[in-house]
Amino acid sequence: MQIYGLLEQLLTHVVDIAILVFEFVGVAVIIISGCRGIVDYVKHNPEIRLNLATGMALGLEFKLGSEILRTVIVRQLSEIATVAAIIALRAALTFLIHWEIKVEKTDGKPPEDAAPGKPGPDAGAG
Repeated sequence: MQIYGLLEQLLTHVVDIAILVFEFVGVAVIIISGCRGIVDYVKHNPEIRLNLATGMALGLEFKLGSEILRTVIVRQLSEIATVAAIIALRAALTFLIHWEIKVEKTDGKPPEDAAPGKPGPDAGAG
């Protein structure tokens, strides 16, 4: 049973480090995207919303990955509920940002039948 305890400690340490790395990268991507958005705003870049949304989506993906990893090491039901709520919120934000990116790529006009949660006419194409 001693080897089981060592493996559990090793897993906990590896996951803790991975969580920190993913959180750091996610925050760094969001900060860099925000700074790029400021520069694009000053330069009156018409792609500002698309660039900013893309960067925010990527940063949120890293942060979502860290939360998923966090589920590996939680021990209590209350912690699981908290992590699940955070994952749901970040997934919803990511979904909405991806929807906005799709709208921006179609010249800022939402497709006639597109709405958050409803696939557009090209959803099956690929």
